[in-house]
Amino acid sequence: MASLDGLKVVDLSRVLGGPLCAQILGDHGADVVKVEGPAGDETRTWGPPFNDAGMASYFAGINRNKRTVCVDLSEPEGRDVVLRLLQDADVLIENFKVGTLERWGMGYDELLRERFPRLIHCRVTGFGASGPLGGLPGYDAAVQAISGLMSINGDPDGVATRMGVPIVDVTTGLNAVIGILMALHERERSGRGQSVESALFDNAIFSLYPHSINTLFTGRAPQRSGNGHPNIAPYDTYATATEPIYLAVGNNGQFQRLCQAVGHARLAEDERYVTNAQRAVHRFELKQDLQRAFSGFDAQALFQKLVSVGVPCGVIQNVVEALNHPHTAHRGMVAEVEGFRSVASPIKLSRTPASYRLPPQEIGQNTLQILGEAGLSHEQITLLLERGVIKQASLSE
Repeated sequence: MASLDGLKVVDLSRVLGGPLCAQILGDHGADVVKVEGPAGDETRTWGPPFNDAGMASYFAGINRNKRTVCVDLSEPEGRDVVLRLLQDADVLIENFKVGTLERWGMGYDELLRERFPRLIHCRVTGFGASGPLGGLPGYDAAVQAISGLMSINGDPDGVATRMGVPIVDVTTGLNAVIGILMALHERERSGRGQSVESALFDNAIFSLYPHSINTLFTGRAPQRSGNGHPNIAPYDTYATATEPIYLAVGNNGQFQRLCQAVGHARLAEDERYVTNAQRAVHRFELKQDLQRAFSGFDAQALFQKLVSVGVPCGVIQNVVEALNHPHTAHRGMVAEVEGFRSVASPIKLSRTPASYRLPPQEIGQNTLQILGEAGLSHEQITLLLERGVIKQASLSE
């Protein structure tokens, strides 16, 4: 028994934020029905790499534990099919351009709220529906730029740099899950659904911590600090005799143990380095002093020495090394289902853990099964197939 067993989710979303949200719910037991048009989610084409079946890794990584239906929503009959799927659904996730559902006569306020009073409607948007940027489409990198996230990433003397992962999309998907779970909890009390919105712009602003609060305190725009932290030192990459090591020293006790471990206890007594505030002011001198202290150490040996005395640090690894690390295996962070491997859920529940039941599917792989479950007759399904409103993967290949 999983924590979300019995929850039905209709996922009309595509790309990353919405599909990630739906996958998280599916990993924890929800029955997720992913509805795609005839062309499918565009991330099906976002490669290479592709697997042997031609599925893009980008799509596969955020679409497990879902059954797929292929429905042409540009046709009124296709929209009627979705409304049938919503009859017993708990959650609808969509990230259409603002106004699309309303134009189709399926808006939350215009139709869904009255027709499905217990439904949780989750809309993922770029900038929300109103305001100076309201209704505009949003993609992760563009929102990184306009939100200020890009401005604080990169070397001090370099240019603003896109973060190497789609942090805005990921944060948006995570907060969409949080909003859905809050709404489901409230529904237990009121018996009523509601609309949840998670906008990329809002999540980007939210993700600016601590630069945002620093700026609200000072009124000054933060400067790029490379791998360094704007508020803490030593909190940066430091050279050793081999690979670089990253230190994340958060308090004076950790700093004192660091200095003692590398045989330079006197650094902790230097008036420039006694407190974090002083270390932050003198961060560049501190970095030079520490790198001199580390110059005789192999990075891996230094890592073991420091973590043994409670100093947070890490040798910089590439993604292959991280995925193959013994602790990754110990934590169960690579999941496998029917030979398909992907990153597992980071949410660890003691009694109702995540489960991996379905690999990512082809477009419309379960169309006939799901529409039958929704109460459509064989004749109705056949007619929709003949008109091209729906497709089943085995019939359309």
